[in-house]
Amino acid sequence: MRMTKTKQNSKRYHSILLGLLPYWTPAIPPLGISCLKTYLQEHGYDVTSFDANMNAGFRKVYDDYFRLVRQDVPAEKRGNFFNQGMDAMRNHMMAHFNYDDKTKYDELVKIIYARIFYADISDEVIAQMNSVLDECYRLLKQYIVAKLEICSPEVLGLSVFSGNLPAAVYAFRTAKEFDPNLHTVMGGGIFSDQLAEGSPNLDYFLQYAPFIDQMIIGEGEDTFLAHLEGRLDDSKRYFTREDMGDTSIDVTQAVLPDFSDFDVDNYPQLGSYTSRSCPFQCSFCAETVHWGVYRKKTPRQIVDELKALHAEYGHQLFMMGDSLLNPVIVGLAEEFARESICLYWDGYLRADPPACEQVNTMSWRKGGYYRARLGVESGSEKVLESMNKKISVTQIKEAIRCLAQAGIKTTTYWICGHPGETEADFQATLDLIEEMQDCIWEAECNPFYYALKGQVDSDKWMAQYKRVTLFPEEATDMLVTQTWTMEDCHPLREVTYERVNRFTEHCRRLGIPNPYSLEEIYYADGRWQQLQKNAVPPLVELQNAEKYIDDRRKVKELSLAEVPASDQDDFAF
Repeated sequence: MRMTKTKQNSKRYHSILLGLLPYWTPAIPPLGISCLKTYLQEHGYDVTSFDANMNAGFRKVYDDYFRLVRQDVPAEKRGNFFNQGMDAMRNHMMAHFNYDDKTKYDELVKIIYARIFYADISDEVIAQMNSVLDECYRLLKQYIVAKLEICSPEVLGLSVFSGNLPAAVYAFRTAKEFDPNLHTVMGGGIFSDQLAEGSPNLDYFLQYAPFIDQMIIGEGEDTFLAHLEGRLDDSKRYFTREDMGDTSIDVTQAVLPDFSDFDVDNYPQLGSYTSRSCPFQCSFCAETVHWGVYRKKTPRQIVDELKALHAEYGHQLFMMGDSLLNPVIVGLAEEFARESICLYWDGYLRADPPACEQVNTMSWRKGGYYRARLGVESGSEKVLESMNKKISVTQIKEAIRCLAQAGIKTTTYWICGHPGETEADFQATLDLIEEMQDCIWEAECNPFYYALKGQVDSDKWMAQYKRVTLFPEEATDMLVTQTWTMEDCHPLREVTYERVNRFTEHCRRLGIPNPYSLEEIYYADGRWQQLQKNAVPPLVELQNAEKYIDDRRKVKELSLAEVPASDQDDFAF
């Protein structure tokens, strides 16, 4: 069931190749380009898509690189190892194919690690890292040329994010060298942070990358289509919502993402979405800046879409790509509760009042809610207010507890070093985690990231603090995109990263996971099964395509004796 219809339009191009390059965590097939593929096919285009992150060669490069990072970065300085390591690898990858002075290049790599991990990297390890990246780009050139030879596209479009910017830039350049007539188009989340409109990074990038013909900032379907059909001014290097009259697509008329080019059995989940943009304005976030006005589908539409995807691809577990599920979760759970089929769905949730009611979370659990990804951010009321989160610590506690008692996995996201965070504020975060430890399936902490443009409070912080580049300005030719920080803002950046290290150690000591590999997820699920009577099925069971799971009948209301009487009680069964 495709839920599509074909209509013809006049167009300048016919064949299009859409792709996602390393490195992006492949939990689901690429949702953005899968939606774009269906949309363009509906308008008569021949579209093929690919996800290079699933290539075994690129995965080996990633593993080899991080093995080397572990050699020189002490355990006590690793913090959120894979996220911080990806920041370092991204900058290293970009410099690797842009340098012309080997001595300055190697010195830059040392600076990158000194300012991301606050650790020293030896010359020996740098040499080995460089060899790994040589192999990465050898594979990438081979990979992209093979795709072009097989598909013979007229247009190459890549979805680009912070982590895969170096590979995408290299691929675009390689593609133009292979076929100068190929039309190249770049889109993706990169334009909400590193390459935000109005930033020095974007200004520099436009000059640096003449091999990228056009760039699309924000929602891509209508804008990409208008460009392909020649309805936009090709003299412009990039297009935004303003070029489309500031309009957005009607998601209630959206068609299913097309995952047919991917081996979906290699992904733990399938992807879908219930809405676009966000109804809130958290200070550090770029969702509303990127997507514009908030729009949502009806619960019935979402259920029908997930049922159709299940019928076609066989997956029972879905990752919803929304910023928040709150506006649809009640209706969605009610619709699924009336269905004979059992499907599970995972997505971001705000700790608002309905999530603090046990009757609601039990209903959501019975309706298939599998994992709640909660942007908790801080245990300090002052910091939450500064972030414009519009939630309280009491709400956070109640939401986490009620979700856990329903058996729903609770992934909690935290930010260290938001402007104005004191040591007492940070300690409040550690205290909250310790208090709620048995109700937390996962805790992930990231340092506060500042962007010149793109965040809700970017302009406010620019007026309040002095901005400086994290890496030497003379290294811009190698890095292409600079990272900025606020020099006179407290906590200082070094303090922020030290707090991330302390946060990670605190969770390790409490036994709270932050899983990245499947093996770590299996451990986290085993722990959850022991802690929660109503625990959702482990991921390993839902990955078994030959096994259909419906555990809704085993979900039982907790007795009063089993529910903690106050915030101070231990949570245990």
